Amino acid sequence: MGKEYNVQEALRMAIQGEKDSMDFYRKAASATANDRAQKVFELLANEEVGHLKSFFDHYRGGEFGDLKSFMETPPNTENPTYRALLRAIDEETHEQQALEIALREEKATLDHYLVLAKDIIDPLVRSVFERVVKETQKHYDLIEDEYMHVMTMVDKSDQDIYVRE
Repeated sequence: MGKEYNVQEALRMAIQGEKDSMDFYRKAASATANDRAQKVFELLANEEVGHLKSFFDHYRGGEFGDLKSFMETPPNTENPTYRALLRAIDEETHEQQALEIALREEKATLDHYLVLAKDIIDPLVRSVFERVVKETQKHYDLIEDEYMHVMTMVDKSDQDIYVRE
């Protein structure tokens, strides 16, 4: 049986993490010249908003204010992932680097949420984390596909063609 993790603490960390991810993807989209990569980053930013709302619905703390105001706050420039993106923007390969950073961040988020979900006893809150785990895995897969495309590797949509030839 799992231990009762401090649910509100887990939600607070998840809310801040989702906000940081949203800000990262919005910044990556605005700095990306590649149209396809830009659309991927915009899609991911919008999905992070959905995660943020899911966690916010169960959070009882007040330090974030209301959801709309919180989403409009400036990015946390002390966040290491965001700082890495800002450094990457100055280089010519920033789409590639932004995708690499995003892959690492999504993997870390996935691992973190898996631990939290396992330790939360409240079934409603645990189900929120479990749903976000599934969606985060989809994010990772999407980013990986886009990374392969940017790096001119074979992406999943081309695999059948190469296997048959």
